[in-house]
Amino acid sequence: MLFIGYPKCTTCKKAKKWLDEHKIEYTDRPIKEENPTAEELRQWHARSGLPLKRFFNTSGMIYREMGLKDKLADMSEDEQYALLATDGMLVKRPLLVGEDLVLTGFKEKEWAEALHVGQ
Repeated sequence: MLFIGYPKCTTCKKAKKWLDEHKIEYTDRPIKEENPTAEELRQWHARSGLPLKRFFNTSGMIYREMGLKDKLADMSEDEQYALLATDGMLVKRPLLVGEDLVLTGFKEKEWAEALHVGQ
């Protein structure tokens, strides 16, 4: 599993702690230094079953500064992937990528169900 996060993000810290407590192994990848590529995002989006908007950090400063709330609807998927690939801080985090799952953000119940923890 690949864990993509930002070290200063409290949600990322909670997610890592949760993974560690449940002894789930992962490779850590810092989102700011190793931003996902447009191609990675395209593959993860396809596997996730989620709307593409869920891959955007809608509460982030850059998202708000760029006025993306009003612009995303008029952008093609290719344009959105390209935009996400420009800056890791635009991408929703943490991202957990496994062979058969892609999770955006950390919701303990959602992660527990997806990873079959405590069931």
